[in-house]
Amino acid sequence: MTNVKPEAATEVSAAEPGSPVAETRELVVEAKNVTAGYLPGINILNECSLTAYKGELIGIIGPNGAGKSTLLKAIFGLVQVRGGEINLYGEDITNLKANELVSRGVGFVPQTENVFPTLSIRENLEMGLFQKPKEIDERLAFVLGIFPELEKRLKQRAGSLSGGERQMVAMSRALMMGPHVLLLDEPSAGLSPVRQDEAFLRVKEINRAGVTTIMVEQNAQRCLEIADRGYVLDQGTDAYTGTGRELLGDPKVISLYLGTLGDEDDD
Repeated sequence: MTNVKPEAATEVSAAEPGSPVAETRELVVEAKNVTAGYLPGINILNECSLTAYKGELIGIIGPNGAGKSTLLKAIFGLVQVRGGEINLYGEDITNLKANELVSRGVGFVPQTENVFPTLSIRENLEMGLFQKPKEIDERLAFVLGIFPELEKRLKQRAGSLSGGERQMVAMSRALMMGPHVLLLDEPSAGLSPVRQDEAFLRVKEINRAGVTTIMVEQNAQRCLEIADRGYVLDQGTDAYTGTGRELLGDPKVISLYLGTLGDEDDD
């Protein structure tokens, strides 16, 4: 994508009127003018901003190399933030380590290598709550309520699962800690159309259970269809933002992004 970087994000609108999000508007995650990258002197994110309010499902789309996954990793302390700041419930969490963020209620599901293949499904789930063993049974019941397919397969080795099944296990493990915020990196990547549909349904169920969800997704159309609000990233910054419905209908977003995102790999 070669279009000129916008001077500022185009704010289409806030949460949909009448929704629970619009009524509460409790700010959970705020990334303010974040600049970050993997190599010295090379930035992937350039003053990128994002907000997520309590109960929202936020979708992040954009062309290949736009910085989508980098933004999630910056929030979760996996990429060094060189400028700007990231706040959780108003408290600065910029560059905190991932384990500290997990203890503060932030969960992260990476796109690949997201299960322990030699462990059983149950052991994978228990790893998500190893610091609080007394709560395992209670949290396991909650997680299996969202992913009932796993209940009869808890003894099965995770390495024998399909990509879609591994994604279920990874999301389930992240939910074991009872996170306030869940960061999902490409939950539909590599899945068949049927499995993609299942993945998006699960994301909605997790969100409906009260977990504020921020999702990077290559399937832009489906992402915006289920998102309360969406962000279109381009050249490391937030080019457009608004409700999912409005972004789907915005002529500029359609012409510049939606026609080219379906088959691209993420950064």
